[in-house]
Amino acid sequence: MTVRIRRIYEDPESTDGARVLVDRLWPRGISKERAQLDSWCKGAAPSTELRRWYRHDPDRFEEFAERYRVELGDHPEALDELRRYADAGSLTLLTATKSVEISHAAVLRQLLREE
Repeated sequence: MTVRIRRIYEDPESTDGARVLVDRLWPRGISKERAQLDSWCKGAAPSTELRRWYRHDPDRFEEFAERYRVELGDHPEALDELRRYADAGSLTLLTATKSVEISHAAVLRQLLREE
């Protein structure tokens, strides 16, 4: 199973496999044609409250990851969708976040790899 994370603003690559947007809001300036998505999994995004608390502060990432994992427990259908894509081959989780390595997409990738 290959699970990657990339910014939605990067051009699609042939190695992306299934391309799934995991943000709650549609990214600015990206057309649906350019995104070339297989799915938009809004349910996998963190709550607005958690996202606002975190503010992509690197010092809060560990606590954010813990809180986010708890939230994901309330949305098993979102994780199930991502698992199906990952089990079928390559999966690329897409986000508009600038710092993907300290984003919710990084937490999702870790969860999927742990299984």
